[in-house]
Amino acid sequence: MNSATFAAALLDPAAPCPPGLVTWNGSDAAQRFGVYRNNVTVSLIEALADTFPVVQQLVGQAFFHAMAGEFVRRSPPVSPVLAWYGDTFADFVAAFPPAAGVPYLADVARLEYARVLAFHAADADPVPVAKIAGWLNDPEALPMLRLQLHPSLQVIDSPFAIVSLWGAHQGLGDLATVYPVQAECALVLRHGLSIEVMGIPAADGRFLAAMQAGAALGAAVQQAGAGDIPFDPAPVLGLLISRELLVGLGRQPE
Repeated sequence: MNSATFAAALLDPAAPCPPGLVTWNGSDAAQRFGVYRNNVTVSLIEALADTFPVVQQLVGQAFFHAMAGEFVRRSPPVSPVLAWYGDTFADFVAAFPPAAGVPYLADVARLEYARVLAFHAADADPVPVAKIAGWLNDPEALPMLRLQLHPSLQVIDSPFAIVSLWGAHQGLGDLATVYPVQAECALVLRHGLSIEVMGIPAADGRFLAAMQAGAALGAAVQQAGAGDIPFDPAPVLGLLISRELLVGLGRQPE
């Protein structure tokens, strides 16, 4: 018996006890293995429930545990760090037929996992405000300015009201008044030791995504605009400065 065979049997409730498995005291190996398998599966499902509490609340504990159990069977952990488990859960939910009646569920899962990423992101010192002001007060340099954003910053642009749905489960609104098919763009960030989730305009989300992809300020502003509507970066830049999310400044090579 190799480790792959053992792992496959461990996560498949229909699989028999691996051949050659014995216990130290001569007790029934299959029975002991079944108990161990159940404990492992339950632990992984509970880890997913901790990471995706709003997803569980939206569908109920029984549905969530059944869905999570299927995910555990198909996608066992690849890292010994359990906090990272569930990085592909949102994609699984999106393709899980029984969840098709809750079309926003996968994007809520993406938002919840973005909070995990933000929490565990590397630290980075913010650029001093005086240095930022010096760059922003040079109109000729602005289009070629590159802004490095804090590693915790995550943007999720969704056709569903994921910020409102998540917020309602934090006591920040009435779930009954949320219109789920209203598009919302979520910004997730770490400020100090707090993880913040806020709704931002879709244009701000495009602007931030462009900068994360390496675009200079001028190009990011162009990508954020919608048709003939010009984009004003001042409000979102003010947000980045106030939350200490600018961690690098530099001029794009010509």
